[in-house]
Amino acid sequence: MQNPNVFPNNFLWGGAIAANQAEGAYLEDGKGLSVIDVLPHGAEGQVADTTDRTYPSHEAIDFYHKYKDDIKLFAEMGFNCLRTSIAWSRIFPNGDEDQPNELGLKFYDDLFDDLLRHDIRPIVTISHYEMPLALSKKYGGWNNRKLITFFKKYVETVFKRYKDKVKYWMTFNEINMIFSTPFICTGIKPSKKGYNIQDIYQAMHNQFVASACAVKECHKIIPNAMIGCMINVAPVYPLTCNPNDVIAAMQADRKTLFFTDVQVRGYYPSYFKNYLHENNIKITDVGKNDRELLRENTVDYIALSYYKSKAVQASSKLNFGANNNNSNTTRNPYLKTSEWGWQIDPKGLRYALNILYDRYQKPLFIVENGLGAKDIIEEDGSINDDYRIEYLQKHLEQVKQALSDGVDLMGYLSWGPIDIVSNSTGQMSKRYGFIYVDKDDEGKGTLERSKKKSFYWYRNIIKSNGKNLEMEEKEND
Repeated sequence: MQNPNVFPNNFLWGGAIAANQAEGAYLEDGKGLSVIDVLPHGAEGQVADTTDRTYPSHEAIDFYHKYKDDIKLFAEMGFNCLRTSIAWSRIFPNGDEDQPNELGLKFYDDLFDDLLRHDIRPIVTISHYEMPLALSKKYGGWNNRKLITFFKKYVETVFKRYKDKVKYWMTFNEINMIFSTPFICTGIKPSKKGYNIQDIYQAMHNQFVASACAVKECHKIIPNAMIGCMINVAPVYPLTCNPNDVIAAMQADRKTLFFTDVQVRGYYPSYFKNYLHENNIKITDVGKNDRELLRENTVDYIALSYYKSKAVQASSKLNFGANNNNSNTTRNPYLKTSEWGWQIDPKGLRYALNILYDRYQKPLFIVENGLGAKDIIEEDGSINDDYRIEYLQKHLEQVKQALSDGVDLMGYLSWGPIDIVSNSTGQMSKRYGFIYVDKDDEGKGTLERSKKKSFYWYRNIIKSNGKNLEMEEKEND
């Protein structure tokens, strides 16, 4: 029996990046434009069709050309896996082609081969905030059921191509962010009055069906692989013990748990059906086999990102609407905040893991966790990011506690093991990495890589399989 006080021997250690935030080469080797390529200020900014500005994703950190050197650094840290994504628009530039782009397929062949040469298993997200822009312009985005067909062809293509190289897959990155950042999640553009909420619900349903199709095809084409859903988890606490606040927190958590309820259990939960009925919302375009697909093709595991928790006060009703909260999110007075205003709550990670495992009894996989912060380069060139080490250490201590609680946890991947472009703001100054990349928010810099103090700390954590979670001084290289 595994000692509950230590990390399992087969624990997956590594980091996570995304194609649109790292690769660059945005039109190279036949790649088409993606939705992120028209956002100069990240997901929180507005769509722009002009070229007289910096678009962070266009070059990013040039992982497309520099991945071999970066993988050597990941291997030096001891990674046994790396999460990345396939850029849909590298494989099908417009999303609706009959034949895939061979140069795009070859790039990921080379990338996965290089990872495997270093004994690093690829963990691959199929769609990570980078759907082809043409699918947005020509078809209106994911509220059009035709995208299910296009997505199915895409996943069949990559499963068949990489079946011998990739054994861990995820369908949609942070699928529950569809109400917060609809454009990068669905390709639906708002009108002057905002988003049509009916379109968002239809897009959500279509993505659920597409995800189930991907699960079905993965199990058929790569029967020894695992495929999971992926959600952003931010557990919600009641601000007080007032029962109204407790109910508000329950309702707020349902905005996340709803997405796993559908993908893990295979059906729409009663509380969500009731919400649709009370608000006169209908998902009208439902295929005759949709319910069967959802029921029979549930995921093998639940992947999650975790950065913060939330606190709420009572509100009148549950609201799944775009860019709305069902409760009045408020500052938790017991927690500190990061430079970007995210409340830091390591114990919230243990809490979230237990909630998910108690609810579903499915393996969990932490595929994003990290601290976005501004780093200072000292005169000797060193970067002493003790704040990052402290953040990760405290979160990993809670991961260890969750293991002791009996949670079935596959692994831990830090977000942005190398500095990449921030998804939310498009900034480089919001750094997460153990590896510094010389590039600023205006796109200037040499792209030279250098190791931070946290590089050596994380290397030691992996080497000891999590037994040593103490902060250490940089060791001699």
